[in-house]
Amino acid sequence: MRFAVSLLMFICVASIVGTVLVQNQASSAYIDQFGPFWYAVFDKFSLWHVYNSWWFLLIMTFLVVSTGICLTRNAPKMLRDAVSFREYIRLSSLRAFPQRLEFDSGAAAADTLGRARQLMKSLGYAVKERQDGEGVLLAGKKGSANRLGYIFAHTALIVICVGGLLDSELAVRAQVWLGGKKPIVENMLISDVPPSGRLSMNNPSFRSSMMVPEGGRANNAVVMVGDGALVQPIPFTLTLKKFIVDYYSTGMPSRFASEVEVRDPDTGKTFDKTIEVNEPLRFKGVTVYQSSFDDGGSTVKLHGYPLRGSDPATFDISGTVGKSAETGKDAPAEARDLKVDVTALRPINVEDLSGGTPKPARDFAQNVASVAGSAAGKANANLRNVGPAVEYRLIDASGQSHEFRNYMLPVQLDGFPVFLAGVRNNANENYRYLRLPADDDNSVAEFMRLRALLADPQARAEAARRFAEKNAPAGSDRQPLETAAERALHTFSDGGLQAVANFLQSNAPASELERAADIVVRLIGASVAELRVMERERAGLPPLPSDGEAGERAAVWSRVAVAALSDLAMYPAPVFFTLADFKQVQASVFQVSRTPGKQAVYVGCLLLILGVFSMFYIRDRRVWVWVTPGPDGRGSAVHAAMTSQRRTLDFHREFERLKEALLRLKQ
Repeated sequence: MRFAVSLLMFICVASIVGTVLVQNQASSAYIDQFGPFWYAVFDKFSLWHVYNSWWFLLIMTFLVVSTGICLTRNAPKMLRDAVSFREYIRLSSLRAFPQRLEFDSGAAAADTLGRARQLMKSLGYAVKERQDGEGVLLAGKKGSANRLGYIFAHTALIVICVGGLLDSELAVRAQVWLGGKKPIVENMLISDVPPSGRLSMNNPSFRSSMMVPEGGRANNAVVMVGDGALVQPIPFTLTLKKFIVDYYSTGMPSRFASEVEVRDPDTGKTFDKTIEVNEPLRFKGVTVYQSSFDDGGSTVKLHGYPLRGSDPATFDISGTVGKSAETGKDAPAEARDLKVDVTALRPINVEDLSGGTPKPARDFAQNVASVAGSAAGKANANLRNVGPAVEYRLIDASGQSHEFRNYMLPVQLDGFPVFLAGVRNNANENYRYLRLPADDDNSVAEFMRLRALLADPQARAEAARRFAEKNAPAGSDRQPLETAAERALHTFSDGGLQAVANFLQSNAPASELERAADIVVRLIGASVAELRVMERERAGLPPLPSDGEAGERAAVWSRVAVAALSDLAMYPAPVFFTLADFKQVQASVFQVSRTPGKQAVYVGCLLLILGVFSMFYIRDRRVWVWVTPGPDGRGSAVHAAMTSQRRTLDFHREFERLKEALLRLKQ
């Protein structure tokens, strides 16, 4: 019993670990969370899949065996004791009980015996008589079902553990260890999986996952085993007719459901079913749960802008979520070797932008803004849908990659429409955002043409000349001002405001640094404004207004453009993609399982409830009343005793009531 309790406590602690620590995640996620050292330590104990680790299953097996031995040894004795009245107790033994009573009655022995029998039955005791010489023993018992509580509780523990073992990966792992099954670790189509990577359709127990896109069908699921997977056929075919998802105002899904068609290959019959959370499909011994949803292969059209050189020519590429695409020959030379992995399409993005974003960082390595995905703040009245977004990964020829998230539509930040463009090094970081000003057509086209013009030395020289003409004092030499403006634009185009700051720190006295920085920033702002005028002239756009609300808006556009041009110097890609168009295809993710141990666990839980209630609320009590004739046959002598497994306060009160009732037999 002590061994079984120790094992049970160990299982409880392991279950706490399995509940707190998210199970069955990728190894990289645990390495990033705990570090390589602790990952290696925890991996020795298989904490990433506690409930299916060898030591957890072994402990459960030992617990079943230990409890089974205990039950086998003690259950027969408990049952015999429960039905026994212990009527062969001796008179001398009654005198040894702490709760006992002796008195003489003036009534005849037969009368005293009858009244005692009636009294015990009225108190709810089952009574059995035994004649022993001239005396008669009345043996009574009540609450013998208390013994069943111990049997039910121990049986429940065994049944629950057996049910858990049946529903664990034990059946699958046994086939891997003994049946020649080999998990697949490389990417391949299900149709290409060899027989060694396929489980039998009659597999007694499994838990698997299956993703079905809208309009698609599937009759195979995937069982994860360690770092590999096995294909699990199911005895019917699921066709996803429509996926339904509703959202809260926070952008979180409030309901998702799958309208499916189920086809039985044995009969050819089909029927429709809507699978929702907590409303699974149960058919032919297999249960299909609505687990989550994913992208089912949405297609996107990306519009590319070069970020290097002075050529503003754009290009388009088409991609599919979850697949790779090449930039193609239309891309600029420095981007032709890039591989584009479209990782996600998010048609709905509800964000809290009430606080705006941090001011544009001069170093893009800092967080320019945190507004998307899990980085969004708590739900409040300022939440709004900012439109679709695309996530993609750019991989260069050397294998280096960065992840990007770009929104399709501009958002209002600080009262001005900007496009948010995020970047991060890997999935474990938050996106860092820069803000690109939106033009009159709600695009980044004008900004990108301005960027290309800034990269052209001749255009910079022309912008500097125009600036000097407008701002040099009348009659003075414009050349120094023109040279200063051209040099400032050149430094700015090479490295943004950070490069300008480095130049000033190296060439200006410390006492004049702040004043010089203010002058140079104004110089750059005015020169970039001239570049924008030139850009609009070349694009055939009307001149910018200089007065009124429209003039103020143009000035704000230029300020945002300067900050964005500065941040682009740190942008880790030679091209920038915007989401031009998309066609969303939803996919439903199902959990498919066969759990024969589930019913056993239900039965075990019922037995456990009955056992616990029996042990706590049913008290086993025994009463013996020995009646013998008095001397010369006159009167009678009564010897009584009472006992119980647990001598609680209630037991003592009950004995006092029994004692008072028996003493009335004196009369």
